[in-house]
Amino acid sequence: MKVIEIDGSAGEGGGQMLRSALALSMCTGQPFAMQRIRAGRAKPGLMRQHLACVNAAAEICGAQMQGAEMNSQALQFTPGPVRAGEYRFVIASAGSCTLLLQTLWPALMLANGESRLTLGGGTHNPAAPPFHFLERSYAPLLHRLGARCELRLRRLGFYPAGGGEMDVTITPATNGLVPFDITERGAPVASHAECFAPALPRAVAQRELDHLGQALGWSGEQLQVAAVRQNEGPGNALLATLAYEHLSEVFTQFGMKGVSAEKVAHDLAREVRRHQGSRAALGPYLADQWALPLALAVWRSGRAASYTCTELTPHARSNFEVIERFVPVRFVPVRLTTDATGDGWRVSLSPA
Repeated sequence: MKVIEIDGSAGEGGGQMLRSALALSMCTGQPFAMQRIRAGRAKPGLMRQHLACVNAAAEICGAQMQGAEMNSQALQFTPGPVRAGEYRFVIASAGSCTLLLQTLWPALMLANGESRLTLGGGTHNPAAPPFHFLERSYAPLLHRLGARCELRLRRLGFYPAGGGEMDVTITPATNGLVPFDITERGAPVASHAECFAPALPRAVAQRELDHLGQALGWSGEQLQVAAVRQNEGPGNALLATLAYEHLSEVFTQFGMKGVSAEKVAHDLAREVRRHQGSRAALGPYLADQWALPLALAVWRSGRAASYTCTELTPHARSNFEVIERFVPVRFVPVRLTTDATGDGWRVSLSPA
């Protein structure tokens, strides 16, 4: 079988190109070779969290590999058949276990049986989707495709200590993946904010919530200091969840040393208001991550689908290009500009 050659320095040149290539290789059975891995980053090559994704993918499909070592900038990956089952993977740092899950999720939702995963590492990292985003935004959309998933957060894990843990049960689509259009959010249903701040004074969390509530007009039960165990920290994540008729979005800002509670709340409020000011269905992060599972559904079913989004990031465009290398689908993004919604995008996928 022909090996797909990928230049890891193309586009945004980050780790998602590798994670998407691993996921798609397992789903399609096609081997790939990637050169100049993460060339767009200050420390190029495979870091610990990227190597964890490579090794976990290899374990699930019995892959043969060359270059799977720390700091390697080249990798060849030849997958075998994906094996459903029970797996435990731990990243011995604050490396994101949510990104690890997103690497394995597509292949396991196409496997021949249920899989149970226990994943350890960072659950709430600044450069990765937090657990609650996967639980509230991403997993429900996969369920609508036909692949059910249950997630349970056992322990929070923040940068730099890590130590988080989550359990995941993935049930494959028994009748195949069924693509669908998602061009509207539907009516607003509920909105709330919560602050996770283990090993920090409660006043820090309360101050962030107070400022966020003032900025967004939220109060009372909409503002929650989340129950945490002190040994899960130190860490600070401020989350806003917007539930709509057809989907939910989760936006996050992280508190860090030297950053005031007011600044954390201000930045999150700005994200939320920007999203509320558009009628496009998906926010920028969900628009990026939705592309791969939807492409698999379009490919397997032979049916087209589309979605609208508030923003199309370079991250998303790089992801589209990698997906098209493995799967016979075509992405067509078209910019939308109307008086009512401002700028947004419609992304159409069709079998190539």
